[in-house]
Amino acid sequence: MKKLIEFRNIVKSFDNQVILKGINLDIYENEFVTLLGPSGCGKTTLLRILGGFLDADSGEVIFDGKDIQQVPAYKREINTVFQKYALFPHLNVYDNIAFGLKIKKQSNDVIEQKVNRMLSLIGLEGYGERNINQLSGGQQQRVAIARALVNEPYVLLLDEPLSALDKALRKEMQYELKRIQQEVGITFIFVTHDQEEALTMSDKIVVMKEGNIMQIGTPTEIYNEPANEYVAKFIGESNIFDGVMKDDYLVSFDDKDYKCVDFGFRRNEPVDVMIRPEDLEIVARGRGMIPGEVKSVLFKGVHNEVMVQTVSGASKTVTMHVIGNHDFSNEQQGEKISANDFFMDLEDVEKLSDVEVIARANAQAWDEDDELLSLHTVEYDIQQKPGTYEVTFSTSKGTSITIKAYVIEPKYTEDEKQGVGVAAFDFFITPEELSESVALDTDLCIWAKAEAWDLQTSVPIEIYDVIYDFDEENIELGDYKITYAVQGHQFKVHTTKNVTEGKKVDITFDPEDIHVMSKMGY
Repeated sequence: MKKLIEFRNIVKSFDNQVILKGINLDIYENEFVTLLGPSGCGKTTLLRILGGFLDADSGEVIFDGKDIQQVPAYKREINTVFQKYALFPHLNVYDNIAFGLKIKKQSNDVIEQKVNRMLSLIGLEGYGERNINQLSGGQQQRVAIARALVNEPYVLLLDEPLSALDKALRKEMQYELKRIQQEVGITFIFVTHDQEEALTMSDKIVVMKEGNIMQIGTPTEIYNEPANEYVAKFIGESNIFDGVMKDDYLVSFDDKDYKCVDFGFRRNEPVDVMIRPEDLEIVARGRGMIPGEVKSVLFKGVHNEVMVQTVSGASKTVTMHVIGNHDFSNEQQGEKISANDFFMDLEDVEKLSDVEVIARANAQAWDEDDELLSLHTVEYDIQQKPGTYEVTFSTSKGTSITIKAYVIEPKYTEDEKQGVGVAAFDFFITPEELSESVALDTDLCIWAKAEAWDLQTSVPIEIYDVIYDFDEENIELGDYKITYAVQGHQFKVHTTKNVTEGKKVDITFDPEDIHVMSKMGY
């Protein structure tokens, strides 16, 4: 297969922040390549540099053997489909697709032939005279793709083009995009943060993080053989534990040695160990490899998602109460104020301060221009005994809101065998606050005041896993369970078996189900 695109040591910065940190990547003819990563990882920046919309600070962009950095975007044999399709609302479907050909002054019969071929390719025969505004989102996306493909580029760039579609249509378009790419036989470079899209459509996936490439491989390689913990967590669900590579084909984790199929590590090298949930099997107590207790069972349609707590682990489950927005508006003063009810530990009352009360209630006020205002007074009389207490927040102009503080006895989960304690509180939150979070696991720990510690020394221990089952972008009002666990003591299992909470079970797996990864930084 011929090498078509070469990125060589691409560096790009914005406002003294390095977005791309020396990217090296080869892309071949007729490949469907996906740049996969979270927002801010640099994937769209790399795409725009290839398209000619941005200049790299340093490095080379080689296209078909030639450096194209000085070639303007309109002269590159590359077309782009953006997240917002940018179709012309005053033109019908036919004229939208034909636009680029008319700019090139091609003859009417050639234009008609090419546009009709595109309409057939995207499954919109007979839609040529249709107004753009009469099309569904999926149909508009197909027109945008056809408009790009009709110019016969060597490469088509797609910058999260499915993000505006609903889930069912998005899944349908994943298959459509792959079919179109195979039929036209050109290179597609697709940007997304959606792992399912990447796994479904790609010939090659490039996983990115903070301006670096973490791994390049086929969907099967990326899923089954992730290079490190970051890739393993980003692609699919996984159980990841600290381990030690005792020798080739022998790894130790969760206090035991296990045979595996990995080799080539240093003897006694610290490693990360991953097992996918679908590779674990729940069996009767005494018949497996690791004893545990079923902590939760969640029906997922084709399987049950079971959380099994091993005997050496410790976790704490709390309730997240998702409540409606209850902002109070003072129209006379042009102000709004908001705060949430909150839970707190009896032991924390003695050192309670106004600042902490504001933080626990997520209290804030703002004016009609959405500028934040200072909270002038915080009034409360929280006693050092369990109960429900009112807290009132006010601005200098008298806009106020009163919420409830629930003081409760400390409730800890203690694992005497491992000497670990875990604590967390129920909490209240709004859908808006959830959707605005940029580091959800961290925020969930903050909101629940989650912490873990060594029972002997009281030294803090990291909360390793935050386990929940909701989509923060589409969450409904109600109560949701969240589990905070210390490292390496809880297994997520996907099974079709019917198991019940509280049941004592064993977990078993085969050596080939264990995947050993180098620790990031080693």
